[in-house]
Amino acid sequence: MPRVSNRGRCQKLPQKSCEEIEAMLGLSELKNTKVYQEAFTEGKQQGLEEGKQKTQLEAIPKMIQLGLSLEAIAQVLDLPVEVVEQVAQQLQK
Repeated sequence: MPRVSNRGRCQKLPQKSCEEIEAMLGLSELKNTKVYQEAFTEGKQQGLEEGKQKTQLEAIPKMIQLGLSLEAIAQVLDLPVEVVEQVAQQLQK
């Protein structure tokens, strides 16, 4: 029996719609499971948290340039003062 390479199999996928690929792989049933829903929700929440933290950390240098104290920045961003101090120290390097 001849072997079909992954490349040969993958070349067929662009001709398929997302729905057809999902049906082939049984993903639609998987998406309806409780485990998938919980993992999806957890992943989404984690992404939102990481995005919020990134935004907060990016705001610190701007707030320092505006002349706000590190304590005020920590209070406004609801961060520990130590985190704001670490970012401020990194700016000085």
